[in-house]
This record gives sequence, C-alpha cells and structure tokens, in this order.
Amino acid sequence: MTASPAHKQLHCPDSKAELQSLVSDWHRGGRPWVPSGLGTRLTWGAPLQTHAAGEPIPTLSTRNLNQILDHAVDDLTVTVEAGLPLAALQAALMEHNQWLAVDWPWGRNPSHSDGSGSIGGLVARGLSGGLRQRHMGLRDQIIGIGLIRSDGISANAGGRVVKNVAGYDLMRLLCGSWGSLALIHTLTLRTQPIRPARAELLVQGELEALEAWRADVLASTLTPEWINWRGGPDQGWSIRVGIASVSEVAVEAQLNRLEALAVPQRLSAERHPWASPLPTPIHSQLPAERAGAEPGWLLRLALPPARVSELLASQELRGLRGWSGELAAGAGSGELWQCAEQPSANQQPSAHHQVQALRRKLSTLGGQLSVLLQPDAGNAELALPAWLDAPSKPLIEAVKREFDPLQQLSRGRLPGVAQPFLS
Repeated sequence: MTASPAHKQLHCPDSKAELQSLVSDWHRGGRPWVPSGLGTRLTWGAPLQTHAAGEPIPTLSTRNLNQILDHAVDDLTVTVEAGLPLAALQAALMEHNQWLAVDWPWGRNPSHSDGSGSIGGLVARGLSGGLRQRHMGLRDQIIGIGLIRSDGISANAGGRVVKNVAGYDLMRLLCGSWGSLALIHTLTLRTQPIRPARAELLVQGELEALEAWRADVLASTLTPEWINWRGGPDQGWSIRVGIASVSEVAVEAQLNRLEALAVPQRLSAERHPWASPLPTPIHSQLPAERAGAEPGWLLRLALPPARVSELLASQELRGLRGWSGELAAGAGSGELWQCAEQPSANQQPSAHHQVQALRRKLSTLGGQLSVLLQPDAGNAELALPAWLDAPSKPLIEAVKREFDPLQQLSRGRLPGVAQPFLS
C-alpha cells in the first residue's frame, strides 16, 4: 500500500484485498472516510466534513487499481478497475476501433490521463453531457458493477453481458451517489464501434430562431450524436451538432437536411471537421493561460430542454458577464462556469447573489441548479449549498442508512440533501 507523502490521509491500496482490509478496520472503529478515484475532483459539490480537531478525514483512492480486466471486443463490452483514467480507456478502446460513449468531464486538459478523471469517479458523479442525445446517459452504459460496502464486504450487481435483468437495478443507484453509499472498484461497460464518417455543424442566429430550429431537429428523424447549446452572455449562443455514420454519403445527407431546416429560420449553418468520436469540449478551447486553471464558479444545470432558450434569454443569466456554458439541447442539462480572474472580496457577494437568483429562476422553469465549485467554499457566510433538498429527501436518507448505518462515507456530501444528517 502507498500513501502520498504530501497528504498523510491519502491511502492508495494496490489490490482489492488491501482495500477491503482497510475499509473493514475503519468500520470496526466507526472511522469516517472518503471514497475517491484519482482525487482530481474531490472539491466538487458539498464540502466534506472534517474531524472535530480540524484534521482531514482519510481519503481512500483507487488510483492503483487501474487495469483493463477484460475486453470482449466482439460483444462490445469492457470490464475495468475503477481507478483507470477515462483517457487511458478511450485510447485502449480506439486500438480496436471502439469507444465509450461518454463525454469528457469538465476539468483540466481532458486528453491528459489525470485530467480526464477515473472511470469510478465519473460514475460516482453521474454527470452526462450531449452524448445523451443518441447514446443515453452514463448510467445506461453500465452493465455490471463491483463495490465495497462501508463494512468492507464486496458486492456485485449486473454482469458482463448486455441483457435485461429483473428486479431493482443497483447500478443506477450507485451512479450519481457521489461516494455516499459505497466505493466502486470495478465496472463493466458497453462500448460502441467508431463510426468513420463524422462532421460538425455550427448554427448561429437569433435565440428564438435557434430554439425553433432545435425543436424541428429533435422532432425529425435525424439522429445526431449530440446537439449542444454553446456560448455565454458576452458572446451570445449558438448550437453545435455532431453527425456520425458508417458512410460519408449518410453524413452528407443529414447535414443537407439540417441546413435545409435552418433556411426558413434565417440561420447561418457552417460545416466543420470532427476528427475524434468524442466531442471537443468547449472548455478545452480556453486561452492557454486559462486552460489548466479551475473556474471560479462551476454550476450544473438541469431543466426541461424546451425551456433552455428561455433561461438563456433571462435577465438572471445575461447578468453573468464573463461566464460560458454548454448545455445538451436534447436533454436540458449541462454546465455554466466563470473562467475570468478570481473576483475580489468585495465583488464575491454580488456573484453569490447572482447565482442565487439564477437558482430561483431555474426553479420557476422546472429545473434545478447544483454548485460544483465556488470561490471561498469554506466560508459559511458566503457559500451556497451545493444542492437543495430534493422532494425524495426522506427516501435518500433511508437508502443512506441501509448502505452506511454508521454514516462513515463522504460525511457532509449526500446528493439531494442540503445538510446531511449524522447519527
């Protein structure tokens, strides 16, 4: 077992057996701990609680459990250890002309292994992007999962083949649990063949016309890989669409139809090459001096897709100068972020008030807002709750009791509960 010399509370077991042994020891002592993949996004979401003395709660990382255990190329499935970086998995799959249909997570250079995050961390957060348009969400890519319970016992759900299973799907419960229920140690995922013909279409114009075009595209028989709103209050908004197929002729036909739908709306449509099967994230196009930095704010939005344009036109969002965003036009979910220089102390309250106003606006539109990153997150007077109480809060807390009766895992961070209870 290895531990970081810079962080005595980081534990990185080299095997599943070591991992189970450590978790069992902590369970016997009732010691709280934090499940982790590569640890690159532990600051996201609700702040984790510390010991009464102020020392950090130990973090248990799967970064040394990072192997591909099985790749059934013909069956289009792959089984991996949870600490495997997403970038490393995609590179290995591409050698067999396959890929995992999930978006790059927001973060540092996504082409770098650590920047892309681990597979286990990706599933634990459960945040899907524009690829939901054709390939559904992240949880729909999981067909098997291995986990370590809070008492150190290993459990499995699903399997290694693509089939329907009767009963409750435990895998969906773990996807988006933010490390509050168990530690994921292995995953079996669906893969996709890479379609060789690809192209992007950039559509620009008035917001109302873009919304009408978006609705026409989604109501048609067209099958885009993804269709995303991109832009910000300063530069305005556009829609980018990715088309992929087995032939250039099929891609050309779909592009022609998309452009034809844009004509009556008086929109401009510009074709662009698209090299990789993964969409290029907008945050990777930041200026070089900002590309490696975390944003001051990172917000996760989710609302009915037909109401996204109403949000983009709202006073609450237009007031966020210096912000950028990307939202899945077919799903209504995505991120907003502030990549300008950190505001001074006397400007921060204004930003917090603006985000609060945006959260209220989303609520009136039937949506919700999660605060993944914010300046001075540890300042109780300024910090906003990462998420508000969900209507299903009593059920969420009941599930937490069943999985983690001693309340050891990720104390302070329970999705759908603004202030997690402690027994």
